[in-house]
Amino acid sequence: MDFLLSEDQKRLQESVADFCDGEVAPGAEERDRTGTFPTALFGKLAGLGVPAIPHEPKYGGLGLGTFDMVIALEQIARVDQSLAVTTMVNAASGLTFARFASDLLKDGWLADVVSGHRICSLAGTEPQAGSDTAGSTTRARPTSDQGWSISGEKAFITNPGTDISSFTMVMAVTSPPDAQRKSFSLFHVPTGTPGYRIAPSYRKMGWRSSDTHPLFFDDCRVGPEAVIGEIGKGRLITHRGFQQARVFLGACSLGLAQGSLDHALAYAKSRPAFGATLGRLQLIQEMIAQMAVKIEAARMLVYRAAWLSDHGHATLKDLAAAKYYATEIGTECANLAVQVHGGWGFMDDCPPSRYLRDNRICTIGDGSSQIQMLLIARELGLDVAFGSEHSTDSYQNPDSPGGRNVDRPRKR
Repeated sequence: MDFLLSEDQKRLQESVADFCDGEVAPGAEERDRTGTFPTALFGKLAGLGVPAIPHEPKYGGLGLGTFDMVIALEQIARVDQSLAVTTMVNAASGLTFARFASDLLKDGWLADVVSGHRICSLAGTEPQAGSDTAGSTTRARPTSDQGWSISGEKAFITNPGTDISSFTMVMAVTSPPDAQRKSFSLFHVPTGTPGYRIAPSYRKMGWRSSDTHPLFFDDCRVGPEAVIGEIGKGRLITHRGFQQARVFLGACSLGLAQGSLDHALAYAKSRPAFGATLGRLQLIQEMIAQMAVKIEAARMLVYRAAWLSDHGHATLKDLAAAKYYATEIGTECANLAVQVHGGWGFMDDCPPSRYLRDNRICTIGDGSSQIQMLLIARELGLDVAFGSEHSTDSYQNPDSPGGRNVDRPRKR
């Protein structure tokens, strides 16, 4: 494995970093305070080509890979994790759509997502079913015209309610109500479809300028062409989307951790204290050194998982380890940065304060830290306390093809 960036990757990193320092960072605190989704700012990010990074040229993509997307997400999250998660969810959902949707659906809907003119989402979580996706109750019933009627509720869904939201992919039970074992399918539901209601956005601890809503479906009618992949394979496909998102979310926490270190270091060098600067105090130096080491370790895990994904060798353990460690140290580093800033760190207009609030969800979403530990233990050959009916990842699902590598190779 060679983690030295190519010249093209260095240019990508520098261009996204420069854009974020000049365009994203200055308004991040205000967007956090007002909860405003930055449509125009996302459009400028799209102008750099960021949403197009992992997609095929056939649909307007750059034909790059997971590693390149990680490079970009890290730089965005360094200054604003809310914008990074919007970009991350759009990328993970768009890749799921690109891999499993029919050519008819992709020809009609994918190009706008790749270009960044529109964004999309994946609706798997329900109020009573997070990591336990088998507990989902949203149901799709066949209709007389060969289509489907979807009814149910989804929760904590990112990206469905903006003025550029294009569609969501909805996981629903499609087995008969009296079936001994539930099976699930995934459906393409465009924004504005009758029977699909986007409820008001949540009031959140963090990610305040990202878009997050509960979704309600009441006899929402879609045609037979709306099925993504095969009937009965929807849970597998949804889990593949979650797996892709793990390395991306790890990159978002990695960038936030780096931003926390940057702010702490700058403050320690400039803040007068005890006749010198704060950075002259050894315990402050210890906190900053701890942050630096943790960030480098997280970067290696995230970059390794991304590299393995691009080469078709990533396992659930690789993705779980990257997601677990990076999201956990994101919170640790933000907390240490607040401590370095002292009283100012407790104020909302201090960036590390926002970072600490933002990253708290990262250890919960896309499989909590505890779920990642279970996955790692299972990959090491230990038994778990739940059966395959409630497994948290696709290869133990009976619908899975059984392979332990979870991503096919991506073109470089």
